[in-house]
Amino acid sequence: MISIKDARCFYDGADAAHDFDHVLRVLTLAERIAQAEGADLEIVRAAALLHDVARAETAGTDRCHAEAGAERARLILRLHPPRRVQAVAQAIATHRFRRGSGPETLEAQVLFDADKLDAIGAVGVARAYAVGGQRNSRLWAEVPPDYAEGDLSERCDHTPVHEFVFKLSKLQDRMHTETGRAIAGERHAFMVAFFERLSQEARGER
Repeated sequence: MISIKDARCFYDGADAAHDFDHVLRVLTLAERIAQAEGADLEIVRAAALLHDVARAETAGTDRCHAEAGAERARLILRLHPPRRVQAVAQAIATHRFRRGSGPETLEAQVLFDADKLDAIGAVGVARAYAVGGQRNSRLWAEVPPDYAEGDLSERCDHTPVHEFVFKLSKLQDRMHTETGRAIAGERHAFMVAFFERLSQEARGER
């Protein structure tokens, strides 16, 4: 439905955590999961390539990038069969972590899992610190018990450690597919070990 070459142009100027490298990693994971789970590969590929297509234009606004991305995907793919375009749009609309209805179709679940898998493990840690660098956040900080209030991502004291505690550490339990859960388990274990070691070193214990 859309090629890698054609999709690439939609991500010019994207930040390091959501650039076209991220899209390609999600595509590879989505294809792996789709093949294992028996999902429609064409739908999954198109959804993976376009899932963050509206992120840049919605940054700093109240618009949900997933919903806006679904609308834009419909325009990009308008010459294809409507039923298949809708399947792609539905997957994109439900891939966001924090709000919105969950993915219902298998193809939407595959995209959701692939996108969240790229947020955990070694790549997930690297992405968290890339975002932290953009915000000039501290490398490490204690997480106070009352920190869970409010929109965490908008707080000025939000560090990659906070991102791990309140979001990344929960993603393995959000997987929808058996394949996604298997991959998430290993990636989650790596993150736990990394942040435990980071805390020890930050406190001077190791």
